Amino acid sequence: MEKIKVGIIGGAGYTGGELIRLLLNHPDTSIAFIHSRSNAGKPISSIHQDVLGETDLVFANEINNDIDVLFLCVGHGEAKQFFEEYKINDRIKVIDLSQDFRLNVNGLRPFINGQQVIYGLPELNRDTIRTAQHIANPGCFATSIQLGLLPLAKAGLLKEIHTTGITGSTGAGQSLTATSHFSWRENNIQAYKALTHQHLGEIGESLKQLQPVNDIDLSFIPWRGDFTRGIFISSLIKTDLSEDEITNLFNEYYKGHPFISISKEPIFLKQVVNTNKAVIQLEKTGNKLVVHSAIDNLLKGASGQAVQNMNLMFGIEETSGLKLKATGF
Repeated sequence: MEKIKVGIIGGAGYTGGELIRLLLNHPDTSIAFIHSRSNAGKPISSIHQDVLGETDLVFANEINNDIDVLFLCVGHGEAKQFFEEYKINDRIKVIDLSQDFRLNVNGLRPFINGQQVIYGLPELNRDTIRTAQHIANPGCFATSIQLGLLPLAKAGLLKEIHTTGITGSTGAGQSLTATSHFSWRENNIQAYKALTHQHLGEIGESLKQLQPVNDIDLSFIPWRGDFTRGIFISSLIKTDLSEDEITNLFNEYYKGHPFISISKEPIFLKQVVNTNKAVIQLEKTGNKLVVHSAIDNLLKGASGQAVQNMNLMFGIEETSGLKLKATGF
């Protein structure tokens, strides 16, 4: 089959860079252009220096319609602005990594060019993604939290959820801020946006998709960690089901989903860093269940999941271009 022609908007940041690295090594894709206003004319390797010798592409200041799929690796609010400034051909599929199209509007999915935008969590909407024209890629915290809760929602077990999660500095993006300096992050952690994080809305919509009847009360406290990549989540609920019964729920729900692994041993970030995997561990004491889940925020939480969605949309192997090596030590 002909290779999928790809365009990338916002190729200079963390998610754009990860997408470039993945697509340069993807057997079924060809990168047509990588757009960056601030870096137009510069070699890709002048910004993403680790791809030196792998590509001669330069950043473009123009876009064209001779592509099959367009990835938007832009800041929140900039995706909607892009579609106000540019008209793209209706046949081009769109995968947006910002939060602009993730949430329902008045109970309905948003639209791009008159076509519905599907929420792109494959472990929730895989069959719908396969026939979708446009995808809203989930947030990184949202992905990791949802993967730990979806089987419980399907079983109708969620009511009150207490979740904590810690993320690396790349989760804040490439722009320098007071809390992304090395001297601030090193040997330091901080809670932030307690109970108000922007990913709560998309998590709530997904859980209600599986458990529409009962009200779900999710309390989430995120943390900034002193490392660069990865998210580790711990979610606490109450249930009278045994640990074996819960394990069976998770194994059944994720059967056939290639990037999800249920571990009987304690999990840790290095199992998932530099991969598109999510690892999940269950712990139960009395009627309290803790679900731990871990992902790489830039891969399964962003660019890797975007490529996974592209694979599904174009009917190719879901794991194509995503068989990546973990950083074990």
